[in-house]
Amino acid sequence: MNASARHSAGKRSRPAGKTAASPAPRPIYIVDGARTPFLKAKNAPGPFTASDLATAAGSALLMRQPFAPDQLDEVILGCASPSPDEVNIGRVVALRLGCGNAVPGWTVMRNCASGMQAIDSAIANLQCGRSQLVLAGGVDALSHAPLLFSEKMVRWLAGWYAARSTGDRLAMLKSFRLGHLAPVIGIMKGLTDPIVGQLMGQTAENLAWKFGITREDMDAFAVESHRRVCAGQDAGHYADEIVPLIDRDGQVHAADDGVRRDSSMANLAKLKPFFDKKYGRVTPGNSSQITDGAAWLVLASEEAVARHGLKPLGRIVDSQWAGLAPDQMGLGPVHAAMPILQRHGLAPNDLDAWELNEAFAAQVIACLRAFEDDDYCRTHFGVDAPGAPDKSRLNVDGGAIALGHPVGASGARIVLHLLEVLRRKGGGRGLASICIGGGQGGAMLVETV
Repeated sequence: MNASARHSAGKRSRPAGKTAASPAPRPIYIVDGARTPFLKAKNAPGPFTASDLATAAGSALLMRQPFAPDQLDEVILGCASPSPDEVNIGRVVALRLGCGNAVPGWTVMRNCASGMQAIDSAIANLQCGRSQLVLAGGVDALSHAPLLFSEKMVRWLAGWYAARSTGDRLAMLKSFRLGHLAPVIGIMKGLTDPIVGQLMGQTAENLAWKFGITREDMDAFAVESHRRVCAGQDAGHYADEIVPLIDRDGQVHAADDGVRRDSSMANLAKLKPFFDKKYGRVTPGNSSQITDGAAWLVLASEEAVARHGLKPLGRIVDSQWAGLAPDQMGLGPVHAAMPILQRHGLAPNDLDAWELNEAFAAQVIACLRAFEDDDYCRTHFGVDAPGAPDKSRLNVDGGAIALGHPVGASGARIVLHLLEVLRRKGGGRGLASICIGGGQGGAMLVETV
């Protein structure tokens, strides 16, 4: 669906009359995709920067295409936490991929959905004919998130550099306190909503309270996520999408390394709540991991498919963005998915597969319960509850609790893996959805071709 249709959906239609029919939206194809392994942060910067990750996955993906990198019309990369020397990381990576000076590269940021926003930005340019062939995806190396000076330390340094005399410097030295050196953890600042003053995990606690989600519910969901990822790895379900990495020491990183094969209710029960230490239920074990990773998709118009003889994996049918209260942000997938379902006359189980990003177990469970809650659906969408997607169709190979959630990459990863799941099923339609810090949700409806 084109951009104007997405924005006008749900508004009261005009009275019937002799008006010209809107042109049918141009079909947008997903030709191919690839991602790196998702590497768990281990209390130190990981072996790859964000641009290293995006370049490695993008190089492998472009090498197997029948067109040269400089035949792309643009490169769009979602990233929530680029390094200070790569603020427009999309352009940096485009050049490192060999796209040449003439191919524009740019960066988008929509928190957890930055990778999905890159895809949607590509859709808009493909729909209007501005581009024909686009590389779009997302990346983050969260292990490289910076440690920052506190405001007190910054003010002290400003005074120190402003001092002109020995007396001024001595006065500044006397005012210095060791506490000034206490670092501000950049990732904690980035994952805190400035409007409500809550960490993302605290918003998951809000949903646990709202929907009566127990600690046991969350831990059981987390155990199942790890079990499904292990089963998916053993069955080779990730093999086609992952590009192995080799670090500077020659170590090969061939698979997602955050999954725990020993995950169990007993092991998870040992972990203490992190976000609300006194009354909370959300722990590191039933939350997504801090992770580094990148994911890309090649998107093409019908003209580009014909010109290059491409064989698409699927087609993007529709997309939707939604807003809601920041302290309820985990319900964003419901708010983004419902308009798509209504536009296409679908119930959740009319779809063959779902990918709903697992930021927190409580958040996914809350989404499933919201889909089944008549009061919630009537209040927010004006319809009776359509029912939740069956668990046999949802995140069939596990999700971010076991794989990790490199914020900028996850939105692209779930679209890519959704197509892999549909391909294994023999085709069909599926929906990828994600919650977004700040109180938003994103969703994409795709189908195989």
